[in-house]
Amino acid sequence: MNPRPSLKERIKIERQSMPEQAASDRQRNFKEVNLGFDERLAMLEAQRCIQCKEAKCIAGCPVLVDIPRFINFVAEGNLAAAAHSLLGDNALPAVTGRVCPQETQCEIECVRGRKGAPVAIGYLERFVADWAYQQPNQAPMETAPPTGRKVIVVGSGPAGLTAAGELVRRGHDVTIYEALHKPGGVLVYGIPEFRLPKKIVHDEVERLKQAGVKIECNVVVGKTYTLPELREHFDAVFIANGAGLPVFMNVPGENLKGVYSANEYLTRVNLMEAFAQSDTPVLIGKRVAVLGGGNVAMDAARTAKRLGAEKSMIVYRRGKAEMPARLEEIHHAEQEGIEFEFLVAPVEVVGTPQRWVSGLKCIRMELGEPDASGRRRPVPIKGSEFVIECDVVVVAIGSRANPLLTSTCPELKLNKWGFIEVDDQGMSNLPGIFAGGDIVRGAATVILAMGDGKRAAHAIDDYLKTK
Repeated sequence: MNPRPSLKERIKIERQSMPEQAASDRQRNFKEVNLGFDERLAMLEAQRCIQCKEAKCIAGCPVLVDIPRFINFVAEGNLAAAAHSLLGDNALPAVTGRVCPQETQCEIECVRGRKGAPVAIGYLERFVADWAYQQPNQAPMETAPPTGRKVIVVGSGPAGLTAAGELVRRGHDVTIYEALHKPGGVLVYGIPEFRLPKKIVHDEVERLKQAGVKIECNVVVGKTYTLPELREHFDAVFIANGAGLPVFMNVPGENLKGVYSANEYLTRVNLMEAFAQSDTPVLIGKRVAVLGGGNVAMDAARTAKRLGAEKSMIVYRRGKAEMPARLEEIHHAEQEGIEFEFLVAPVEVVGTPQRWVSGLKCIRMELGEPDASGRRRPVPIKGSEFVIECDVVVVAIGSRANPLLTSTCPELKLNKWGFIEVDDQGMSNLPGIFAGGDIVRGAATVILAMGDGKRAAHAIDDYLKTK
């Protein structure tokens, strides 16, 4: 294959499809659905990039990856240079290559998408990152000489890991405190194995540790240490503990046995091996209803199917077009037999005399005028109530800030929802205390949290230089 086809030849190349497990196989296993490009497919897809002079795809990326540069190296077959370029911009490329909503970030800005399909930036990012981790000596993290400054990062999710990586590059002494027994935050407890294998997160974390990032697990800031105590012992603090407090529906019957928050449901399956013989079991429902329309809802419904549910369904109060989940996740869920109840809202969880879930009473909705989110507001249709038979209900309608950490520092400024208020650089009202990710913006995507972490790390570096 000619490594440098002409522009006319590049335009003719169609977008390459991602190889994946057959739906009939994957709905009964937790192996990764997408199988990844091989080198031939990656080079062919990379050659579709026309190397725009003003690459808008870069601005569409929250962590500002130089997308044309690393893709150009792939097109040339220079994978070592591609890895060096990508890993220099992105602390977690193997993660973002799998779970980032590229279709609404970088790829939506791709010029190729105006008359066809955009370049598969996410697929190429995953390919390069996976290649790099199979060749660990090709792209080591370069670090500056030690500065003598100590930074504590609270939480080892995407914001925390990104900030830690950026800060250790600059020579700072970085320690992460993680409340759970494994690092990775939502990347390990919230995203299922079939979408993001735990080994991928482990490899990303190990690369940061090899560069000098220290991680201490089972440390609950707010209990083990308070925020003021951390500030006494470190030159700067970056809070990235997420928004792990689940939101429920506030309908009758929510306290019945068989109702889970998506946080608990996925954590039990992801971290606690919560199957029938486990000390921390999860109910293997025959008919599972998952409430919500985001990626977390898709993850819960697809997990239920893999655990053996005869019927796993999404119950969503708007239509398919309004679902915030990634298009790929919706497509995969449909392929795997997940059923969808659109324009339906729960009004009560129905139970047996023994207080086990037996059904979900719902009301049908119609779409009215747009609300603050820009989506049309669902309006109940009077007299349309009906009952969905189910024995497990998983609530995946969002999360909010856990006050455990912030309550130890009452002078820290919060907004009305309990999230930390920060300036454009990620610093709170208290000098030296920064924050980012879901604890600032509320439940959002992995890549937005990473963008916060990268931006805050630059601000922390400037703060430490001028302190």
